[in-house]
Amino acid sequence: MPTERIAMRRVREILRLRLGAGLSLHETARRTGVARSTLREMMARFERSGLAWPLPLDLADAELENRLYGEAAGRQGWRRVAEPDWAALHQQLKGNKHLTLQVLWDEYIAAVPDGYRYSRFCELYASWEHRLPVTIRQTHIGGEKLFIDYAGDTVPVLVDRFTGRTQPAHIFVAVMGASSLTFAHATWTETLPDWIEGHVRAFAFFGGAPQLLVPDNPKVAVIRACFYDPQVNRTYAEMAAHYDAGLLPTRPRRPRDKPKVEAAVRIIERWLLGKLRHRRFYSLAEVNAAMSRWVIRSFQSLIIRSTGRCRSGMKRSPSAIHGDDPHVTGRRSLRLASGILRLAVSLAVMLSAIKSMMALKSMFKPRSFALQGLRVPVISCPRRLGMLLFTHCSRRLQPVTNFSIISRRRLNVRMSRRRWGYSA
Repeated sequence: MPTERIAMRRVREILRLRLGAGLSLHETARRTGVARSTLREMMARFERSGLAWPLPLDLADAELENRLYGEAAGRQGWRRVAEPDWAALHQQLKGNKHLTLQVLWDEYIAAVPDGYRYSRFCELYASWEHRLPVTIRQTHIGGEKLFIDYAGDTVPVLVDRFTGRTQPAHIFVAVMGASSLTFAHATWTETLPDWIEGHVRAFAFFGGAPQLLVPDNPKVAVIRACFYDPQVNRTYAEMAAHYDAGLLPTRPRRPRDKPKVEAAVRIIERWLLGKLRHRRFYSLAEVNAAMSRWVIRSFQSLIIRSTGRCRSGMKRSPSAIHGDDPHVTGRRSLRLASGILRLAVSLAVMLSAIKSMMALKSMFKPRSFALQGLRVPVISCPRRLGMLLFTHCSRRLQPVTNFSIISRRRLNVRMSRRRWGYSA
C-alpha cells in the first residue's frame, strides 16, 4: 500500500524550520512529528524541484505538490477503452428472457471493434452486477402478517396554553401485509403499556388478529435481537399467545424486512407533519382525530388497480380478493370443507344404494297381469320379501297409499276369490 503524502501545510512548515530557521534534521523531526527518513526524502524532492527558499507568495498548494511529486499518474486499473453502459444492458437482460450476454457482446463489438473481448466483457459485467443491492419480492397472504413500528418523528402537542409547553406524541403504526390497510394511533410514550394498547386497538380496528406479528426490534418488544432465537418480552409474548398469533421480529437495521410499515410511516409523516404543519394540537384525541380524518381516510380511499377496490372497502367486504380478517377466512374455509364432506357422504350413500338395487334386481323376475281393468306389475320375489303394488293412472306410476305387503301365495288366493265373486 503506498504511503500517504504529507499535507502541503506541513511541507511548508518543514521547509521553514529546516531552511529558514536552520534547525537540524533531528530537531525538525521532533517539532513536526515526521520521521527523519521522510524529512530526508522531502528535502531531496525540494532540491530536485528547482524551487528556492523562500517560496513565492503566489505559489499555491496544488502547484507546490505538482513540483514536488510530479504529475499525478493514472489510477491503477485505468482502462483505455470506455466501458459500455452496464445499467442499460442489465435492463435489457431482465426485460427479455431470450437475450444473453453473447448476443449483447456481439452487438457491442460490432459498434466498438476495438472493445473488450468476450471473456473480459463478461468479467466486467459480473463485477458491476455484484455491486447491485440484493432485493426480493415479498408475497403476502390475506390475514397472515401485521407489520408494526413507531414513526421516527413525533408530533408536538400543546399541553399548557399559559406557558406554551409542548409534549411530543409518538405515532404507533400497524399495516396489514396483503392489502396495506393501515392503522395509526398517537401515544405519549413508547413504553410497554402503550405498546400493548396499540396492538389491542389495531386488532379492534382490523376486526381480528393476524397469524404473525412482525415488529421492529424495540427494547419494549425484543430484549435481545437474534435472527434464530430472539428473546421477546414476556408480556408481549403472552399477549400474542392470547390472540393466537406468532411473533416474527425483523433483523436489526434491516428496514427492507418490513417495507409495508416503512412506507406507511412515510405517508403518515408527510400528511400529518407536512400538510397539517400549521395546525396546533392540544390533546392526543385531536391528533388521533386528525389522523383518522385526513391521513387514514385519504390513504384508505385510494383505489387499488389490481382489485378495483379501496382498502377500507376490502375491509368491510368479506368477499374481497385479499380478505385480511382471519375469522371470516376461517369460517369460509370451514363452510367449504363441510360442504365437500356432505357431498362426499351423499355420493357414497347413493353408490351403496345403487349397488343394493342392482343386487335386488338380479334376484327378481318381473311379470304383469290384469286386475279389474288395471295393469299391475307383479314382481316375483321370495316369500319373506313381499311386494309393492303400483297403479298406472294418467300415464304415471303412483304408489298405492293403502297397500299391504303380502306374499305371492296370499295374492294368488285373493285374486282367485275376486275372479269367482267371493269377498275378500
